[in-house]
Amino acid sequence: MPVNPENLLAALPERRGLDHLWRSLPDARLVGGCVRDLLCGAPVHDYDLATPEAPEQVMALLDATGIKVVPTGLAHGTVTAVIAGRPYEITTLRRDEETDGRHAVVRWTRDWAEDAARRDFTINAMSLDRNGQVHDYFGGVDDLAARRVRFVGEASRRIAEDALRILRFFRFDARYGGTVPDGEALAAITSDVSRLDALSAERVAGELLRILEGPRVLDVVARMMECGALSRILAAPHLAPRRLERLMATGAPPDAILRLGVLCDAPDTGERLKLSNGVRARLDAMRQPGFLTPDASDDDLRRALATTRLDWLMDGVWIAQADRLGRADPAWDALRARLAAIPHPVFPLSGRDVLEAGGVAGPGVGAVLRVVEAWWMSEGCRPGRVACLIHLENAMAARTV
Repeated sequence: MPVNPENLLAALPERRGLDHLWRSLPDARLVGGCVRDLLCGAPVHDYDLATPEAPEQVMALLDATGIKVVPTGLAHGTVTAVIAGRPYEITTLRRDEETDGRHAVVRWTRDWAEDAARRDFTINAMSLDRNGQVHDYFGGVDDLAARRVRFVGEASRRIAEDALRILRFFRFDARYGGTVPDGEALAAITSDVSRLDALSAERVAGELLRILEGPRVLDVVARMMECGALSRILAAPHLAPRRLERLMATGAPPDAILRLGVLCDAPDTGERLKLSNGVRARLDAMRQPGFLTPDASDDDLRRALATTRLDWLMDGVWIAQADRLGRADPAWDALRARLAAIPHPVFPLSGRDVLEAGGVAGPGVGAVLRVVEAWWMSEGCRPGRVACLIHLENAMAARTV
């Protein structure tokens, strides 16, 4: 991990927007993740800044120089400047007056160290001014170089301020930490893990899914289980870390929902995490039996595609490979390639065809249509419209519609 606090501004892909902002707000600094990523040599996607000026003053200064500004979070001291289509989030320096583990009452301050002290980890508490100087109040540069994720100040106090920091610790440790996590952090998390119960399901889900799609997932899951964090947010009897390990060994994509469905097959996972209806349906499909295997014929694949979405079928193939084999294998890769290459079959008849063939409107229309569709499926979804119409006539002749 390259850590070089010299000439960081030179590493930015473009400076025009920032230079424009600094002409209006010369005391503003880049803060948080963008400073961390610059130190790592990683791409910077979001530009967050902090400034001593109050939000109303920030808006006035930006407006005076022709910069579009949107009051995106005035209660928290945040506005967003938009320059050449790029957003820059600017927040007034703050200190916490009160916290309840979820929300904080803040007051403005002009003290940069005070603002940094309210951040979660040392590697996220650094700032970078317009002259390229890194301001590091808590040893974040050294921690980043040593691959060490530490809470700012006392770990238990940071967790008491916002329990979501328990999950954030695991996410950041997976990406920026080393092989041995910070002992004080783990001890505080283990002691205060029950604080997770007070968090909203939406906040928990947001962090958990980012953990599951990130690096070193198996290490993170093991540590979350050891400290009791995972069983606070998912149904403990349904947790299967070994199954997740087998999925990872197949070479499956870093899909957070797929990993979640394998890690925990509890039927209420989607509801527990307040996931969207679409995601809940996908998780439900992962629990269904009868997944495709490499010995499936093309007819089998067409039948499956006729009734189930392709992406859900792909989930099932990965899960079947994990459960049956637990490693990468060309035969399973070939199965996925075949599945992706087969055109999606669509049953060529509708209720109108039954009526035009002499059927009487009513429940019988659907019944005879189901008979023809069952035959079409039994033939591997290969018969075309003409063949299906002939079978429809035969089906209607055999019954009163």
